[in-house]
Amino acid sequence: MNRSGVKEEMMELLSPAGGPAQLRAALRFGADAVYGGLKQFGLRAAADNFDWEELDEALRLVHASGKRFYLTMNILPYDEEMEALAADAGRARELGVDGAIVSDPGVFSLLRSRVPDLPLHISTQANVMNSAAARLYAGMGAERIVLSRELSLKQIARIRSRLPENVQLEAFVHGAMCMSHSGRCMLSDYLTGRSANRGACTQPCRWEYTILEAKRPDEPMPVLEDERGTYIFSAYDLNMLSYLPEMRDAGIASLKIEGRMKTEYYVAAVTRVYRAALDLLAQSESAYRGALPELQEELLKVGHRESNTGFYFGAPRPASGADKTTWTMTYAGHVLEVRDGRMLAEVKNRFSAGEQLELLTPAGARVFTVESIFREDTGESVPCVTVAGHRVWIPVPFQAEPGDYLRKSVS
Repeated sequence: MNRSGVKEEMMELLSPAGGPAQLRAALRFGADAVYGGLKQFGLRAAADNFDWEELDEALRLVHASGKRFYLTMNILPYDEEMEALAADAGRARELGVDGAIVSDPGVFSLLRSRVPDLPLHISTQANVMNSAAARLYAGMGAERIVLSRELSLKQIARIRSRLPENVQLEAFVHGAMCMSHSGRCMLSDYLTGRSANRGACTQPCRWEYTILEAKRPDEPMPVLEDERGTYIFSAYDLNMLSYLPEMRDAGIASLKIEGRMKTEYYVAAVTRVYRAALDLLAQSESAYRGALPELQEELLKVGHRESNTGFYFGAPRPASGADKTTWTMTYAGHVLEVRDGRMLAEVKNRFSAGEQLELLTPAGARVFTVESIFREDTGESVPCVTVAGHRVWIPVPFQAEPGDYLRKSVS
């Protein structure tokens, strides 16, 4: 039993699937479950998302792997959209989705009556901040509640202790955080006409701003942190890798990685780190603690803003410096095919013959020197590749597989 009085089980690792490529990466690199949306109603209009054929194929792949797929339907819909949303939910359940994530009470009620066998999860957009709200949704039939990002672990433990055991709690463990209250933001809608609550956020909180003084309108004054200005609203990224036991002890059943707008490489790299951490924690807390420096170093290889622990231990620090995206390695390409000691890779960023690359696999990363590069289309040997999307053959001195990723150090 943990401190919240709930039987301890390994927490679910829930990774983002912004599209088919991200889904395959998440499954291969260790996710227990993925969450993704259709072309509408999923609150990430700019993500690749899934059409019906892709969703059918995705569900076959997910279930063949013994994993789960949760469909995001957490948009705030208008009356005229409700019937289409319910129809989509019914069709998705027939295909085999394992649950739907919703935020609107009307949508919840409609789906409970129209698709009664569809497990419903309450989205973080619903802003569940207390046990009374959690019990209300549990009483309505919710199987899982994705808690508001603004809660501390102490508050989460209290909510867990006041809920039936069969109702699960889910919380974010890694990724971008919103400056608004659990994502309910009107800034994008106000400035661009594209609503965050309709899945079309333009992230104006991360734009550069200057200040205009009323009597000097022609003299904009940047609030400088560097030569580019500052992102005065921008939040830190969340990173709870070092506090998984505390999240477990608070009664959290599912750890959610944010990032449906991220690349498949990002999903693979971050998922692999948290998979390794959870597996080590299942062995012993000392094994987990001993590996943390190396695992945190792995996260530094993926592009991110400065990170902190969000609200889990109280109010987060001010966001000074959170505009700075940093990484120690850059995504160079991904492996499509392996044959006769060579791998066919699709290029994402420039690399050259003689340069060292790192091959990222579910088992770890290995460094090798690129001996030669041959274009797939012409067979021509080239000294370097510079165009994203080009395909090249590269000798590889050890085993590689389709779905592995190439990255290189940032000089």
